[in-house]
Amino acid sequence: MLTSTYTLVALSVEQTTVRSALQSLARSLHALPDDGGTLPPGQAAQLCAELRQVVDDCHWRKLDKFLIPALRRASCAADGLLRDLEQISRSAADSLASAEACVDADPRGVDREGFREAVERCIAALRCRLEREEHELFPLARSLVRGEAWFAIANQMLAHDAVARERRGSLRHGRVRPEPVESRHPLADPLGRVHEPAGAESGRRHATLSLLH
Repeated sequence: MLTSTYTLVALSVEQTTVRSALQSLARSLHALPDDGGTLPPGQAAQLCAELRQVVDDCHWRKLDKFLIPALRRASCAADGLLRDLEQISRSAADSLASAEACVDADPRGVDREGFREAVERCIAALRCRLEREEHELFPLARSLVRGEAWFAIANQMLAHDAVARERRGSLRHGRVRPEPVESRHPLADPLGRVHEPAGAESGRRHATLSLLH
């Protein structure tokens, strides 16, 4: 129970980070100047780039890397919800593509209404996914994922964070070390299922987790 609580709290921190980024994007969107129904292309393109970063960050969260694969292995009871979440993500991606198309359509000025609607749809979709994860996915995971699986998820998350800290330190000192194979992003198939390297949950236990077990 303690390990599952630790894991879900850590994942909630990611949720908060995404919410904050979406709120910042919404403020930036409404602050864009209106010049006769068009937007400055440079500013619209910059906002699109920031939105794409948030969409990409959502796709590679620890929730998608570690919790959802464990939930799929634990039971098929979550399949319907997971399909819904994938559909929401596809809707967000489609809206992002529409916003980018608005930017590319005319180098002299971006259609304000079309661009704004596309960005707002994307933000709304991502917020909807966060809500359903917190109110439906987390409780379902708590009831379906068992004992050692929670420990394995927490172990993977701590190892992931350790690799990230090491890489940040290498970058600060001008050294870039190759990323270990086991720390790379898993591959998702068209149905949203995530394929991890064999034995992803069978590695050695992280020392910090001995306090949670």
